[in-house]
Amino acid sequence: MPTQSLLDRFRAETEQLTGIEPTADDRLGLAVSGGPDSLALLTLAAEAYPGAIAAITVDHGLRPEAADEAHYVASVCAQLGVPHTIKTPAQPITGNLQSAARASRYALLEDWSQRENLCWIATAHHADDQLETVLMRLMRGSGIDGLSAIRTVNGKIIRPLLGVRKADLVAHIESSGLKAIADPSNEDDAFDRVRLRKTLSDFPDFDPERLARSAKAMREASDALRWACKQESERHVERRDDTVILTRTDYPAELLRRMVIMCLNRVEPAHAASGPALDRLIVALSGGQKHTIGKILCVGKSSDNWQFSVAPPRKTG
Repeated sequence: MPTQSLLDRFRAETEQLTGIEPTADDRLGLAVSGGPDSLALLTLAAEAYPGAIAAITVDHGLRPEAADEAHYVASVCAQLGVPHTIKTPAQPITGNLQSAARASRYALLEDWSQRENLCWIATAHHADDQLETVLMRLMRGSGIDGLSAIRTVNGKIIRPLLGVRKADLVAHIESSGLKAIADPSNEDDAFDRVRLRKTLSDFPDFDPERLARSAKAMREASDALRWACKQESERHVERRDDTVILTRTDYPAELLRRMVIMCLNRVEPAHAASGPALDRLIVALSGGQKHTIGKILCVGKSSDNWQFSVAPPRKTG
């Protein structure tokens, strides 16, 4: 893909996603790690919107080289005339490193965007990331929501490169003369995504536009189910004192699951019931049984009266 074509595509996609042309008064934030993908994002944005962007690099503190890499990005930004910020998490990253680092990164991006008064933040996710995400979620048994994959817009996060192949971004950086940072974690077989990426390297050809259509179809189905669930909840979810009651249960399976999740969340916000645990709960309720999930007592009193409330404390002694 010629550089000018890539630049035109980046500009068109960015303005379609944001509804604006970034200016000095409406600046676009960029998440830049220093890899080829994010350097491509940086150079494209700097050329498309001079004086209208700002960049941030998050140093998670997981590798001793990370601090030098962040300062390298700062030097590239200085060459391009782009304001740059380095942020580090307040607490060390622990547990599942990839998911914990991701959560910490997005929290830092949100805080930075508010301080800098940025309406949008662009990340460098591309079509190869999208394919990997769809396949990983498929292998993990994800439903429609998961298979919606990476969204082009999520809150104030936009992903204008999601329809572009990684090879095109690498070629763009190579032609610019910049040196991209190689993150060793991208070669670490301990991570599922890395192993999948290596497997996919033997099958390099796919059409990003067809992949985007599939993800869009899943996303629209997910949005439709969410809309239907909201409509039904207004008629068939009641609260009596501390109990949430579902007064209709003859829904198609996927809609019923979502209605039950809604009821659980109304008792305990952000309740994470899913998969087999949720299926077991619905089987129990359908049989008129009691079932406890997390801290919630669920009772299937009848086919049109499922009740959800905080479980009483367990007796001890």
